[in-house]
Amino acid sequence: MQVAAAMATKSIKQQTNIVKRFWMGIDWDQILAKIAGTVFELVLISILFVIINKIVMVVIERSFKTYQSTSMISEGRAKTIYSLIRNSARYILYFFYLYGILSLLGVPVGTLIASAGIFSVALGLGAQSLVRDILSGFFILLEQQLDVGDHVKIGTVEGTVVALGLKTTQIKSFDGTLNYIPNSTITMVSNLSRSNMRVQIDVRIAAQTDSDTVTELLNQVDQELAPNYPEIKTGPDIFGVVDLGNGNLAIRVILYTENGAQGRIQSDFLAAYIQKLTAAGIDMPANAYPTPNA
Repeated sequence: MQVAAAMATKSIKQQTNIVKRFWMGIDWDQILAKIAGTVFELVLISILFVIINKIVMVVIERSFKTYQSTSMISEGRAKTIYSLIRNSARYILYFFYLYGILSLLGVPVGTLIASAGIFSVALGLGAQSLVRDILSGFFILLEQQLDVGDHVKIGTVEGTVVALGLKTTQIKSFDGTLNYIPNSTITMVSNLSRSNMRVQIDVRIAAQTDSDTVTELLNQVDQELAPNYPEIKTGPDIFGVVDLGNGNLAIRVILYTENGAQGRIQSDFLAAYIQKLTAAGIDMPANAYPTPNA
């Protein structure tokens, strides 16, 4: 029994001596120096990246301002091109920054890129949607379908374009929702910002009301109100009496405004018309006659 215990003790001492010799054989100074050097290089590369990124962004901004001041390019188109160039430059810088970090850590980036053919089929299948997004975004930009700041309707989403990239288009709805739409899913675009908008105001009147009197009162409102709205490009023009169907009559007013101002101007003019007619003692129909379903 004592012999077995002695042998076990001797075995433990031998194992302990092996671990101790291994531990003492490690050149901790060299390892710590290597770690410190790598950390220093990582910090240096990160600082250089931040500096280069800042310089590139400033150069792009100043160059683009100079280009914009010397060219006949719309503000929305200018914002679109600026956003695209800025994002593309940032992606390229991040790629080289990541490449430098991996190379510094000893990752064989070149070998990984060269051996990427092994996964080409899988990546190709997974990247099909990405390629479609980029191609669709390229043609959207080339054909100038959208610009930053445009009021658009894409499918069920309506709002203002806040960013336009090769992969996604960002639309901000009027309730503040920010929608990210993959470019490959955009099949039809309704751009409501490319021309002046038509505003139609129907002021309903009763059948026994004198239309000439109403027309004169509406003209007075137009003369008083129109100069306060520089957004109005044409009109207001009184079209005359129109039949809305089933005995519903109205005096129709037509005008054209800058895009984005049509809703406010329509509401303001209609309110002023109603106030003017009410003050003149002209009765307006409270309810329209029912229109049968088609």
